Amino acid sequence: MKFKLFATILAIALATGSHAGPTIPVRGHVINADDPGIQYVGRVDFTNPQRPAFNFPGTEIRANFEGTSLKMLARPMSGYFMVSIDSCEAFKVSLNCPADSVVTLATALRDGRHNVRIAYAMEGLDTHPEFWGFVLDNECDILRPTALPDRRIEFIGNSITCAYGVESTEKTAPFEYATENHFYSYATRVSDALGAIHTSISRSGIGVYRNYGDVRTGSRDCMPQEFRNTLFADSTRHWDYSRWQPDVVCINLGTNDFSTDNYDASLYEQAYRKFLAQVRGVYPKAKIILLSGPMLGEKENSIEKAVLDKLQKECRKHGDKNVYRFDFTPQTGDLGYGASYHPSYRQQQKMADELTPFISSLTGWQQNVGK
Repeated sequence: MKFKLFATILAIALATGSHAGPTIPVRGHVINADDPGIQYVGRVDFTNPQRPAFNFPGTEIRANFEGTSLKMLARPMSGYFMVSIDSCEAFKVSLNCPADSVVTLATALRDGRHNVRIAYAMEGLDTHPEFWGFVLDNECDILRPTALPDRRIEFIGNSITCAYGVESTEKTAPFEYATENHFYSYATRVSDALGAIHTSISRSGIGVYRNYGDVRTGSRDCMPQEFRNTLFADSTRHWDYSRWQPDVVCINLGTNDFSTDNYDASLYEQAYRKFLAQVRGVYPKAKIILLSGPMLGEKENSIEKAVLDKLQKECRKHGDKNVYRFDFTPQTGDLGYGASYHPSYRQQQKMADELTPFISSLTGWQQNVGK
């Protein structure tokens, strides 16, 4: 039985000091972020285990808990999160005030066992999000975690995968964190429909050889460089790939490489070939899907598809049969647009409806009923 949840923002001043964990002036039982009952999905930096850091969209925090209420502790200005309790419809919470470190996620729950899923909704390059733990009713605790799904997908992408502007209906609107929501992306919808968990190694404006609007010869900080990092734009902390081995990897890169009519298709091909080898080197058993996105014009879309087709054939010729191709249907505007002509909420759903059965056919994973 599902219960109506009331989500409210509770602004509370705190003193961070120099201690290992936050001192939060709240009533209830504080659960630190390093509690063994809390599960993390995605690239998370545990340099300070009581303040784990992350900045890729879609990073998740999951837990089972007991009691009638739940609060979340996080670094002030961490941004937006999507929350689902007891598998109810997800809602959005905000930590966008310098004094906000606590968000009330639920009150007046039935007394008993519950579960929570928290997903980071945006790109956190500027906000430096950290999760600091939970607050439960007195004498209540985090419970033994439920095993995470063993189906794993990694989405490597740009603003389309981040779901830039998905909460906007104005096609000429600029980028805003408030209208970006990875929870409504094709990536999350595909993952949920297949009963999987996923990581999203994605950043708006990024490419394989050239970021949006950059010089024809390319950019230095493209996905091949960022793919090594635990946190985007932090080359001091490299990711340990042994912590996450996906069954399926979906690469959706090219929209920015071919942007502003200032591109070199041969450089795109060379860089993508090297990046594909890089991905295969760390994920030797994964099925890798090379995607073309829905935003390019007809000319650039054709060029991108030709390059990806060529690379897949090369892989198969050299014995790698686990590289596949998939093309999203180009958007026409019939489903509306998000901000800056990005895929709308309905377009993202269409993308998920197209990709889900394709992945199902490759893996044998059955789709969840109703997803």
